[in-house]
Amino acid sequence: MSETTQKQTKTQNLLQELTDVLQQDERLVAAGRLLKNKVVELALQLDASLLRLLLSHAGIRRQFFQEVDGLLVFDKIKFQQFVNSRSFLPDSYTSFKNKLGLHANGENLASSQEVVLAWPYKDCVLEGNQTKENRSQKEVFWNATVAPDEIDRLLAPKVLTNFTRYTAKGKKPVGELASPDNLIIRGNNLLALHSLRPVYAGKVKLIYIDPPYNTGNDSFKYNDTFNHSTWLTFMKNRLEVAKELLRPDGCILLQIDNNEESYLKVLCDEVFGRENYRNSIIVKKGTKSLQLQFDQIQKLNAGFDTILLYSKRAEVKLPNLFKELKGATASAWNNHWRGTDRPTMRYELLGIAPETGQWRWERNRSERAVANFQKLSDYIRLLEGEKTDITDDLIDTYYPLYLSEHDINDTGDFELIRLSKTGKPEHYIPPRLQVLLSENWMDLSVAGRITKFEHEKNEEILRRAIEWLTAEGDLVLDFFLGSGSTAAVAHKLKRQYIGIEQMHYGQLDATNRLQDVIKGDKKGISPEVGWKGGGSFVYAELAKLNQQWVERIEAARDTALDSLLEELRRNPFLHYSVDAELLTSHAEEFSQLQPQVKRQVLYSLLDSNQLYINLTEMNDADFGVKEEDRQLNETFYQQKTAAYAEQQTPGARR
Repeated sequence: MSETTQKQTKTQNLLQELTDVLQQDERLVAAGRLLKNKVVELALQLDASLLRLLLSHAGIRRQFFQEVDGLLVFDKIKFQQFVNSRSFLPDSYTSFKNKLGLHANGENLASSQEVVLAWPYKDCVLEGNQTKENRSQKEVFWNATVAPDEIDRLLAPKVLTNFTRYTAKGKKPVGELASPDNLIIRGNNLLALHSLRPVYAGKVKLIYIDPPYNTGNDSFKYNDTFNHSTWLTFMKNRLEVAKELLRPDGCILLQIDNNEESYLKVLCDEVFGRENYRNSIIVKKGTKSLQLQFDQIQKLNAGFDTILLYSKRAEVKLPNLFKELKGATASAWNNHWRGTDRPTMRYELLGIAPETGQWRWERNRSERAVANFQKLSDYIRLLEGEKTDITDDLIDTYYPLYLSEHDINDTGDFELIRLSKTGKPEHYIPPRLQVLLSENWMDLSVAGRITKFEHEKNEEILRRAIEWLTAEGDLVLDFFLGSGSTAAVAHKLKRQYIGIEQMHYGQLDATNRLQDVIKGDKKGISPEVGWKGGGSFVYAELAKLNQQWVERIEAARDTALDSLLEELRRNPFLHYSVDAELLTSHAEEFSQLQPQVKRQVLYSLLDSNQLYINLTEMNDADFGVKEEDRQLNETFYQQKTAAYAEQQTPGARR
């Protein structure tokens, strides 16, 4: 046996041995197959369970571990290269893909530095393309780690289409666009954000997002099936462009649970700057009663979500935040009471003699506090129309303790309410007792109750945030729009807004909810803010190109995939490395593949830079953009497409 043959035999033995060992870890197996990228990810993390598994096999231990001063050191780079080699796990998808010419410079595209397709775990651009809310399969990514000119093309502004204006009278065509228009954009949110950048960079006062939480629960109707490292890359891509959209005095709020909160915090420190971190606000969410069925549990219910708050710049100042109290309550009395037990402080006060604990203050101070509390209660009843014994000269003693923003005049001096002899205030201000708030917003629940959308946000949370950090007319953005809570609250509070959503939710779609808002719905915060209806918003979609094929492949029955292969052969926007003629010659072999592998192959044939129509190609007859859409796009982008054409990198069209 030749030396070359011996080496090949040893390599093949190691490949099989490694495959057998890795299959013992259930985290690395799905549908009976090893997850190559998951193996690499855990290896780079020096996962203890994986290392113990590798050490259990003598041949693998000799190959990938080196002894240094009596210690075994794992060569993770060598292991990564071995696992990423074409020889390891050459499944039917990879084998068939190579026959179609999907390679560059003699290397698989999956391991090439030029392009990474499907579930990369490197620093790259990720796009989510889930378009159906009930698909339980893993999210399909169209990703590319490519040359800068191709990245520029991928993220270039896209053509918008299907413009529709929604008013209280219904839908109508969009005759013209204006800068104050509210916008709802349907399509990939990464590409939509980059399309907004030429128009809205530096103009957004507040971003509020409730992104996928990465819980691993496929029943979550968002694209919530990302693994950890891919999810972070997915978020990083979007946050980087979102930062560019913020005004210098703008802020972003990110709602997340404890599954990824700490990692998202570190990521945001990198993107926005650690000096721009302001708060980690907690809001209440329900706990699972299932826990009660067990005597022993793995962990406690969290009971809260976190909202991370970052500003665009460190010098941004936030206004004080107050919570409005609904009238005087017994809680004010409790401010004068402490639970620690001091017998000498358990004297009788106003007929009350506590058996435990203590009074917070000395007797005369507590008596004054109780008396002022009673006066305050009387004053509120007076303003609400009830008769009380309160006199005009007593107001000054306590009212300054309960000032709202309405009680400060233009000079900054405090302005007190005075009573006339008729018992009516000379200038009436509704009673607004307020307390200064901290990061603790546990008085508000995460879940909304207006629609049946599974992860609807509570309008009260959004109202508090929007009223706190914006003024009327400011621009609010949500690029994980979902049921439309952010847009609905912004509309009711007379803020301009932009919402981006990729998936269609049928009757639960944000556009339906916003139509109800325009007609004057009485739900959520509407009664408290006196919402009567009005206004409008403009709906538009990213103009699809290969994205239409992505959706056809997703929706196709298994038996229809073979015919799709033949149709794709005539698509002029295949990936440039695909030889369309080979699609026909390998049709029979394609027909023998499993349906899920067929879909992977079909996805891989498409040019990921041609999912949507770039603005620079709007006037190209091959793309079929309608004249009315061209005019509206020129208005929206506030410049002719020629200006973008000058910036286009050479060789973008293939």
